[in-house]
Amino acid sequence: MSTQKVAIVTGSARGIGAAVARRLASDGLAVAVLDLNADSCADTVKSITDAGGKAIAVGADVSDADSVAAAIDKVVAELGAPTVLINNAGIIRDNMLFKMTVDDWDSVMAVHLRGAFNMSKACQKHMVDAGWGRIVNLSSTSALGNRGQANYSAAKAGMQGFTKTLAIELGKFGITANAIAPGFIATDMTAATAARVGMDFEEFKKANAAAIPVARVGEPEDIAHTASFFASEGAGFVSGQVIYVAGGPRD
Repeated sequence: MSTQKVAIVTGSARGIGAAVARRLASDGLAVAVLDLNADSCADTVKSITDAGGKAIAVGADVSDADSVAAAIDKVVAELGAPTVLINNAGIIRDNMLFKMTVDDWDSVMAVHLRGAFNMSKACQKHMVDAGWGRIVNLSSTSALGNRGQANYSAAKAGMQGFTKTLAIELGKFGITANAIAPGFIATDMTAATAARVGMDFEEFKKANAAAIPVARVGEPEDIAHTASFFASEGAGFVSGQVIYVAGGPRD
């Protein structure tokens, strides 16, 4: 029986999730690349396997408990019991409060918060059985408040409270829970934000970099590096923490 650790990274077809999946695979973990549609995960899986790593594509709606249960069963059958979970799946439905619909609110809450809850609940039993586990939740600097993102900000702040509670409940089983709060990261999602406000993406990045102390925007690999640390053996005494990976102090 292989002793290779198994990780699940949600929302890893592209962007931050894909970078985290690739990094964990390079760290020696077998990785389940999970997104809404398994076909969309092909590029991430191929980049991992081409580099000599082990990965499978898994399609699941993290907001649906039955879909999550089926996905976890597939991971266990094909890779083994997951003991590293990265809750990265997320969507944006930005709008000013007076224009935000109930569906805008509910859909963001469902993917971010219910999704993280469903995945963590399903995976924790495997971690408890193993006596070892790592849960990493993606928050955001938007948790501190961001115009036009009442839903996303609330969800990302919620991820921090969820993380701290998991750390308290699961610590005695050898499981840590931590959160990463990215600042501006160059992804398809931030490109979509640039388009929404009518700005060229390069100009949008330049404008944002001007307000960041390290004078550049973040890349998905910056988040992957932090996730790699949280998932490592050596991070066993770090739990319930939120690291702002934002090029400067934000919290």
